[in-house]
Amino acid sequence: MGKTVARLRDLETAFFKIVNRIRDAADERDLYNIKSLHFEKLKGEYEGYYSVRLNIQYRLLLEIEKDTRGNLIIIIKIIDYHK
Repeated sequence: MGKTVARLRDLETAFFKIVNRIRDAADERDLYNIKSLHFEKLKGEYEGYYSVRLNIQYRLLLEIEKDTRGNLIIIIKIIDYHK
């Protein structure tokens, strides 16, 4: 059980780090420029969404809504990239 808790803590740490970087970004161009995020527009089942890497296994699924005030990035869910 200890390894599972440690993995969840690592995932939680990565999540909050990524959320802070997203919050600091002016728009998606800033996210593309941070190579370690692996920010990408998705195709197929998740077409219309974007993702960033939390770790090797998990990605954060995002949606970007644009309006007159700018972009709003909505976190949809964490997905297992290997399933």
